[in-house]
Amino acid sequence: MSILEVQDIHTFYGDAYVLQGLSLKVEEGQILGLLGRNGVGKTTLVNSIVGFNPPRRGKIIFKGMDITHVSSFETVRGGMGLVPQGRRVFPSLSVEENLKVAERGAGRHGWNLERVYALFPHLRERRAQRARTLSGGEQQMLAIGRGLMTNPDCLIMDEPSEGLAPIIIQGVWEAIGKLKGEGLSILLVEQNAALALKLIDYVHVMSKGRVVYSAAPQELWANEEVKSSFLGI
Repeated sequence: MSILEVQDIHTFYGDAYVLQGLSLKVEEGQILGLLGRNGVGKTTLVNSIVGFNPPRRGKIIFKGMDITHVSSFETVRGGMGLVPQGRRVFPSLSVEENLKVAERGAGRHGWNLERVYALFPHLRERRAQRARTLSGGEQQMLAIGRGLMTNPDCLIMDEPSEGLAPIIIQGVWEAIGKLKGEGLSILLVEQNAALALKLIDYVHVMSKGRVVYSAAPQELWANEEVKSSFLGI
């Protein structure tokens, strides 16, 4: 059963025609991967889904409801979580304040401070520290924790490995693996295909505002033409 369905959306930035009839589905409990080079429209899709830049045509269906032109605030209240590209933590707030500001009830997944600290022990150790003083990896953990504090039914993660050292990426990926094990539905937007394919259940590849290839992870990895043409591998 689909928890999130994007139906033939067309999204513009001013006069720039970015998403040109894009469709995808995230099934309950699935990690769906969205891969592609920089500039193909991945973040535009994220912004369309969460209500920052709604599409001009097409529909976005979340938990059976049309949220195409619903505000981002209401979309999050309805159970959509976001870990944005670039982390975007509140630099002057402490770690714990960053988490508390996003708190949205217990939800059916029961995310609270203690569960986030159990997932990311480094954050517990730095709970009183200002977010601006954290390392890039710690800020990414904080961004994920903040997304979880909204108790989402579906979590969108936009480039969670961006700018992180390999040893930090490993810890972040282990945490995402735990979320997968708990059955959280995730749309994982990534440029690092080799990394993403370790976790995802199904994958779409984007180019020029469209999905150009869809497959199981192992099928994509075996397709040298697609990897070379659209992912630069």
